[in-house]
Amino acid sequence: MSRLTEFVLVTGMTGAGRGTAAKVLEKLDYYVIDNIPPALLEQAVTTVEASDDIDRLAVVVDARSRSFFGDLVDVLERLRDRGADAKILYLEAADEVLVRRQEAARRPHPLSLEGRLMDGFDRERELLRRVRGRADIVVDTSRLNTHQLGQRLRAAFENPDGGRLRASVMSFGFKYGIPIDADMVADMRFLPNPYWEPELRPMSGLDDPVREFVRRQPRAEEFLDQYEALVALLTDGYVREDKHFLSIAIGCTGGRHRSVAMSEAFAERLRARGVKTLVVHRDLGRE
Repeated sequence: MSRLTEFVLVTGMTGAGRGTAAKVLEKLDYYVIDNIPPALLEQAVTTVEASDDIDRLAVVVDARSRSFFGDLVDVLERLRDRGADAKILYLEAADEVLVRRQEAARRPHPLSLEGRLMDGFDRERELLRRVRGRADIVVDTSRLNTHQLGQRLRAAFENPDGGRLRASVMSFGFKYGIPIDADMVADMRFLPNPYWEPELRPMSGLDDPVREFVRRQPRAEEFLDQYEALVALLTDGYVREDKHFLSIAIGCTGGRHRSVAMSEAFAERLRARGVKTLVVHRDLGRE
């Protein structure tokens, strides 16, 4: 019998953090294979399944595999049909962030050929389109440093606690864009904005005066009650469909006051229900 219990395919855009993801998964006791052609993926899994000492496998596939990407999703489906617990982790970031990271690394994009750097990213996005659409977990690393990305991945891939749901709650500012990796999005702009209170403006939702101001507003606790009930309603269905990680985004205008306070409050409720929950404040450091 195979001892392979978990398989993660790591892919995504060049510069989005695949290397960091590989290191994090390695620390979580995954056996990591980097840059394998998808045509050899099924063979690699078969070899590992015959091993006596590997039960968690992660494989990193990048744009250098080029033409093999067309068959990648089909390969994964065959693995799942054979009973493998196979998941796709897709990492991406905004174009301007990817360009900046690639220029800092002083490396050409593997698909840029003789064209511009952005030409390479455009080709890569098209190549990865089918895989992105089938990904189980998508992480936008545009605003994440290495430490924060590690936190997100550990929350998603640490040994499951009895198959129960795990969650990430992210505060954000709508003026900076909705997180593209969120499963659920909530809007806190229906609450009065502490920004217009002179004594609260320089503070954040992590400070007690702001948190108390937000929580005592009419409908604030009602929202928390109803949103908690909604997540509880969905939990069984997510777990039944083999989705054990839920990404929840809670936004306000700038991502500093209301969304931060309500994200912390909602995370407390999830933890009280036994849901292992990570909180990330995406835009808190922005002016």
